[in-house]
Amino acid sequence: MTVTKTEAVTKTRYKVYIDGQFAFVLYKGELSRYHVKEGAELSEGTYEKIRGEVLVKRAKLRAMHLLNAMGRTEAQLREKLKQGGYPEDIIDEAVAYVKSFGYVDDVNYARNFIEGRKEKKSKREIQMLLKGKGISDGDVERAMEECYAKEDSLQAIRKLAEKRHYVPEEASYEERQKLMAYLMRKGFSYDDVCSVVHGSR
Repeated sequence: MTVTKTEAVTKTRYKVYIDGQFAFVLYKGELSRYHVKEGAELSEGTYEKIRGEVLVKRAKLRAMHLLNAMGRTEAQLREKLKQGGYPEDIIDEAVAYVKSFGYVDDVNYARNFIEGRKEKKSKREIQMLLKGKGISDGDVERAMEECYAKEDSLQAIRKLAEKRHYVPEEASYEERQKLMAYLMRKGFSYDDVCSVVHGSR
């Protein structure tokens, strides 16, 4: 294996290309320690040592640090590690490591997300937001089933109506229609919207 290129990412971090392909990112001191420089031959043993002793350990620590900073979905964590220049199989190891401690749990993330927003947003809005964070349809559905009751949707509609100073008994036909259109656009069901807008519940 030949080191065909080393490319500075920052003053201390370098992308390393082997046989013309991007391989990994190393710090300046690591380049010296493992004799990684353009044109140098890299033995299989050294290559595996870099991956096993340096990259896997660093990726695991990086994953832990990212999760300490804030809760993330598996897809978000993978994306951050990818941005850090970690190879796909190293990312797999780091994700498996943090998952083994329960630090990444998409269903739990979705549950917390739903509980914090279900009084202000419709189920459809929340579903779209969760899917946008890379959570699978199955995990989103499971969390939805666990967190939602019929009353939650009605409560969210009531809160939005109150925010707009809507009083069913005093509202004109136009005001009702306008509020219904707004709530339907937010993703609430027609039956639930009608029941609140017309003051039946």
